Amino acid sequence: MATHTAAPPAALPARTGSTAWAALASWPIAAVFMLGNFAAPLYVLWQQQFGFSKGTLTAIFCWYMVGLVASLLVSGVVSDRLGRKAVLLPAMGLALVAAVVFATAGGVAALSIARVLLGLSIGALVSAGTAAVTDLAGTDRRRQAALLGSVAVAVGTGFGPLWAGILSETLPGPTSTVFWLQIALLLTATAVIARMPLDAPAGGSGAWIRIPRVPAAARRNLLAAVAVAGPGLAATSFMLSLAPSLLAEQLGTDDRIIAGSVAAVAFASSIAAQLALRGLSVVRLLLLSAACTVVSAALLIAAVQTAAPALLLLSAVFAGPAQGLGLLGGLSMLNQAVPTNPLAEANAALNISAYALVGALSLGLGHLADAIGLGAAIDDFAFTLVALTLIGLALMRWARR
Repeated sequence: MATHTAAPPAALPARTGSTAWAALASWPIAAVFMLGNFAAPLYVLWQQQFGFSKGTLTAIFCWYMVGLVASLLVSGVVSDRLGRKAVLLPAMGLALVAAVVFATAGGVAALSIARVLLGLSIGALVSAGTAAVTDLAGTDRRRQAALLGSVAVAVGTGFGPLWAGILSETLPGPTSTVFWLQIALLLTATAVIARMPLDAPAGGSGAWIRIPRVPAAARRNLLAAVAVAGPGLAATSFMLSLAPSLLAEQLGTDDRIIAGSVAAVAFASSIAAQLALRGLSVVRLLLLSAACTVVSAALLIAAVQTAAPALLLLSAVFAGPAQGLGLLGGLSMLNQAVPTNPLAEANAALNISAYALVGALSLGLGHLADAIGLGAAIDDFAFTLVALTLIGLALMRWARR
């Protein structure tokens, strides 16, 4: 759908350049990603309650990516034209509805709907939300803004499963209580968005719904970032989807706190790596991301072969930096190469490309597990991650030339 060019609104006095506001603006990102990964230790319970297969489990997990892609097709453009709040406030509303649907879910259909709603919300947060953090940080703190956005994703993604695991083991209603408590946190994040001191949008023209694009000069950077960071993101997605099934079926434990801890360890190591290595060049960040992906995949294979939960935990330790450093490197490249106005759309392009790869790998893993067994499927998945990482390194070398 196209639109006529509209006169851009008059700019408000600039109020950006606040480190405190940039940090505060990262809280809504973390809060929604917490909700997005609350379900990680609960899938085994729903699987027992509703009687679905591993292929269905990964399909439920991937419905979120369908919503994410749909959101990224429009949220970046709308944010750049109408303002960050015009996207972020409705996104928080969708997250609240998703939490209610999860808390009252009566079957696979409800879980799938909740995941779609979550994807729609998260798509807005990773495009307009990270762009809002950059706006509030100011033009001279773009690298710091990329770090804040990346850490917010890791904090939410890692802490959500751990908190859900603890609460579901200690409180009644293990598949509902956690979501009612998360609603309170989402309301605080909504209040933060409402008070963000953001400038007026710049306006714009062209189609409102389109595949997100980046300027031609940044496209090689985008391709290299997705190729290297995508397998690392897939490794952490495994920790959120099928790792609890691996623990329960082959590694001898169905404790939801342990399942949540695996994801938490992955993203705690992601945060630690980003904070410790944030001063490295973009190329070195992506090289380290690739190395951690290979190590994580090797340890995952060893965990399956030896039935050792400790090796799965160690695999998660390396999966975290693979995801975090790859995302930080990718965001940093875009922040450095893309002007402010199309920045949300560029963020959307990075995420839609990476999550398309992750969705294909996750869905394939789930159906392969039903066909040949979970252990054999995980081995194939790990070898695929290594192969894709090597291809990514070759593409990065090409992009640099």
